Amino acid sequence: MPRTKGSKNRTKIDFDAQIVKLQKDKALLEEGVAKTVAQIEELKTDIKSMRESLKPQRAEIKQVEKEIAKLEAKKAKAEQKAAEEAKKAEAEAVVKKLLAGGMSADEILEKLK
Repeated sequence: MPRTKGSKNRTKIDFDAQIVKLQKDKALLEEGVAKTVAQIEELKTDIKSMRESLKPQRAEIKQVEKEIAKLEAKKAKAEQKAAEEAKKAEAEAVVKKLLAGGMSADEILEKLK
């Protein structure tokens, strides 16, 4: 009679123990998923509150930018006025110097042209 193939010393497989083990693993994984979902929801609410606080900050930035632009315009105007006054003072000094040097008003006007 021919021999049967394979070992006859096989261990018995305990399906119930494997099922219980896999169910425990499944429960742990589901718990991890639930924690992750809760964290995601928490982050979503944080993002929403941050977006709401972002709007007034942007409005404040725009207001400050407008004030900066106004001040820069005032500064440029003041600098231009100061430059004009300096030119005027310099021209008056030149005229006084030329008058003191003995030039007539007509000769001074010709030089200024």
